[in-house]
Amino acid sequence: MALRLRMLALAALTTGAAGLTSCHQATPVAAADVPNVPVATAAPATLTNDLVLTAEFVPYQDVDVMAKVAGYVKNIRVDIGDHVRQGDLLATLEVPELQDEMGKAIAGVSAAQANILTAEGAVKRAEAGAAIAHLSYQRILDVSTKNAGLVPRQEVDVAQSHDLEASAQLASAQSELRAAKEGLTEATSERSRTEAMLAYATIRAPFTGVVTKRYANTGSMIQAGTASQTQAMPIVQLAQNDLLRLIFPVPVNDAAQIRDGQQVSVNVVTLGKTFPGTITRYADTLQTSTRTMSTEVDVPNPKGLLIPGMYAEVRLHEASGTNVLSVPLDGVEGLGGNAESAYLVRDGKVVVVPITTGVQTPTRVQILSGVQQGDTVIVGRHTTLSAGEKVNPQPAGYESNGSTNN
Repeated sequence: MALRLRMLALAALTTGAAGLTSCHQATPVAAADVPNVPVATAAPATLTNDLVLTAEFVPYQDVDVMAKVAGYVKNIRVDIGDHVRQGDLLATLEVPELQDEMGKAIAGVSAAQANILTAEGAVKRAEAGAAIAHLSYQRILDVSTKNAGLVPRQEVDVAQSHDLEASAQLASAQSELRAAKEGLTEATSERSRTEAMLAYATIRAPFTGVVTKRYANTGSMIQAGTASQTQAMPIVQLAQNDLLRLIFPVPVNDAAQIRDGQQVSVNVVTLGKTFPGTITRYADTLQTSTRTMSTEVDVPNPKGLLIPGMYAEVRLHEASGTNVLSVPLDGVEGLGGNAESAYLVRDGKVVVVPITTGVQTPTRVQILSGVQQGDTVIVGRHTTLSAGEKVNPQPAGYESNGSTNN
């Protein structure tokens, strides 16, 4: 009986102990309501923000060579792929009408010169006649003055009339000489115009380049380049390839940072070559269809290794920072806006602080203010968190330091 009482007492004690143990294990169950949050540590890093864009090589100059006058192609001396220098002969046109006009212009100059000679002779005769008439009048007038009544008044009047008439004839001859000289000027100008038009029948290269297309052949009828574009046909297409334009579109978010003289890195994948370049010019306006700004780099191509139409990768060095305080990109709320903030963990609770950011890469962002080195920053989504909330920080696996490039 005593043994049975001891066993019952031992069972009661065991049950009580189990109850106590169960009560002590209830506390961790409440701790399960505290959410786990991924965190990273704010730490120094070297950040480089580079923008890589696809670009295309195009000729520095590319033009359809037109004729200024209409005519038939007498001969054409170049074909596709021919390299020419500025001033080299490309083609010659046959324009019979201009040749006739040239003959008329030369004859007109000769006639004008002959008219001048005739007018000069007339002036000399008129000058001689005027001199004799004036001398006769002067002598009769002197005699009439010294010996009154010796010379009839009528003779004096007649001599004066001859003097005035001779002066008028001289003035007329001089006027005809001036008209003849003006006629020579007009004829010379017409001859110069015809010579210039006839010179347009010889088509020469406007710059050093390569013929990329040939439109005409011997005997082709070529309209003047000033005619309607539906009628005018070019002779050849000429491109300058010893200097190329590398054109690439800069997105609207980065357009404001583009400057003349800005250094870039050019990688021609097809040739396996990388070389430095400098921004030469930019449009300073955005294309409404793509919201990009056309930007150019001049690339010397003396050996012709680069061919227009090739693609290249242009790396723009936009910004960089050495050993600057940074956090992962998703550790910033409202990045790029007017109210940037970071969610920190301090003493197991969420603390929301306003911040300002600097250099940004695809993975990290520079912190200029609001966060100190060593602060624990919550990364990822912050929409379910609120200031003062208890959280359980868990390392997110980000590398907190080192170099980061775009």
